[in-house]
Amino acid sequence: MFPSTPDAIALAQLHDQAKREARRLRREAVDDFWRGADAVWQRSLAGGQMLAQRSATRLRARLARRANRSTSTTSKA
Repeated sequence: MFPSTPDAIALAQLHDQAKREARRLRREAVDDFWRGADAVWQRSLAGGQMLAQRSATRLRARLARRANRSTSTTSKA
């Protein structure tokens, strides 16, 4: 119906190339997003573990102080 002119063919090729490039960039962006999300998740897990360890250490120390206080008050009575 429409004649294939060199300009139309070049434009179609350019369009196809742009579509391929967009697909490649989209794939890279998605990969980068998930890589970044995974890194954030790993850091939050590590931070949570450190927080839990610190809390456990503080609880142990508090319980030890409380135990020492209760034994010192019972030995005085």
